[in-house]
Amino acid sequence: MADVFQATVRIFRYNPEVDTKPHWKEYTVEVEPTDRVVDVLHKIKWYQDGTLAFRRSCLHGICGSDAMVINGRNALACKVLMKTLGPKVVIEPLRGFRVIKDLVVDMEPFFAKYRSILPYLINYDPPPARERRQSPTERARFDDTTKCILCAACTTSCPSFWANPHYIGPAAIVQAHRFIFDSRDQAWAERLRILADRDGVWRCRSVFNCVEACPREINIKKAIAEVQQAIITGSRDL
Repeated sequence: MADVFQATVRIFRYNPEVDTKPHWKEYTVEVEPTDRVVDVLHKIKWYQDGTLAFRRSCLHGICGSDAMVINGRNALACKVLMKTLGPKVVIEPLRGFRVIKDLVVDMEPFFAKYRSILPYLINYDPPPARERRQSPTERARFDDTTKCILCAACTTSCPSFWANPHYIGPAAIVQAHRFIFDSRDQAWAERLRILADRDGVWRCRSVFNCVEACPREINIKKAIAEVQQAIITGSRDL
């Protein structure tokens, strides 16, 4: 096929069981323009080097498991087409997390921060006979932040997180926003107290890397600003 081209793929490699330090390894792969980065990684793992480790699951940009640094930018490997990258590609693991092996990082600290903001509906009233209803306007209030797939692309693109790993990070704030502004939830004040901590929402420095990195195009900085405003006013009626 005329559109097929040879790509040089440079991948960060590190296996703590055998390597004393990380290193880079290059692979030459025949690709089509419509191949995704994850397709190229599969070709390398299946036909060239079975020791390569990376995460992937749904392959449709929904699970968020294949987030990595591709040519210097955080992205989902299943969403980036090779025709947008050209013949030279550099792939690294997400920054700021401990590398378990190659492109696989330890996500537990990330999910611990996610759990800390109580990411579930809390309502102390007796369960209604049917569902807890809300208007379309009330639902639209937090619609944007329901799109988060917990890929960590936003948090690991954040210089504030790189400088201070205790910072709760934009992903956790986005998840908190989804419940703080849900009219059915009754624990919004508690979440605001959690996010008012010294390593909470005020660590944001408005760099906007998170907005650029988000594969779901969530307006993360807007969500962070709304949470900050709610803390200042003590109200979610902004």
